[in-house]
This record gives sequence, C-alpha cells and structure tokens, in this order.
Amino acid sequence: MRNMSFALTTEQVRNRTKTVTRRIGWATLQPGTLIQPVVKGMGLRKGEKAEKIGGPIRVVDVWRGPLERMLGRFDDFAASDESRLEGFPHLTSEEFVEMFCKHNGCASGDEVTRIEFEYL
Repeated sequence: MRNMSFALTTEQVRNRTKTVTRRIGWATLQPGTLIQPVVKGMGLRKGEKAEKIGGPIRVVDVWRGPLERMLGRFDDFAASDESRLEGFPHLTSEEFVEMFCKHNGCASGDEVTRIEFEYL
C-alpha cells in the first residue's frame, strides 16, 4: 500500500472533513486503490518512519484536468463545493487555487489529478 502525504491538511484528514485531494502527480491512480494517509512522506531522516493518519483510505474517483476547472469555467463541473471537499470551507475557489499554486509551484492552467476518497 502506498503512502500519501497530507502535510497541509493533516487535521482535515484526522477530522475526516476532507474527501478530495488534488495532486500534481498520481496520474495512473485507479478507483479502488487503498492508500495510507501520512503526515509527511518525503524528507524523512534516516531511520524515521512516516506518521500515519488513521487507517487507509479508498480511492472512489480519479480524473485529470486543469486546476482552473475549480474556478467554474467548465459547465460540466460543480466548482462551488470543491474547496469544502478539499477541507477548506472558508476559502473561495479562487483562494484555494491561489493557495494550491503557491504550495505546489504550479499555475492554474496546469493539469492536476483530482482524487476523491472515502475513509475506511
């Protein structure tokens, strides 16, 4: 089972208020895959182990597309709930995209993987 880091949203995963995550990679991920959420997955010192956040999660849905899809520029996508599903109900879609780009070094037009998951 692969680990997935939730360093920026550790509390949202612990509280189970986050059911969607966006990633720059993870392009080959498939629904049904089990993943172990961890606080930090990279940059661990020799001998350090990743700190698990609860039990595994199951991937429910995966799609790839431009991050700007969250901004409501596509008729087939309900952008209004995405910040809440990501664990940031206080952010607008625009604020979420800005934060995501800042933390991931990307632009709003970049392709991301949207991963919907459930807690087991």
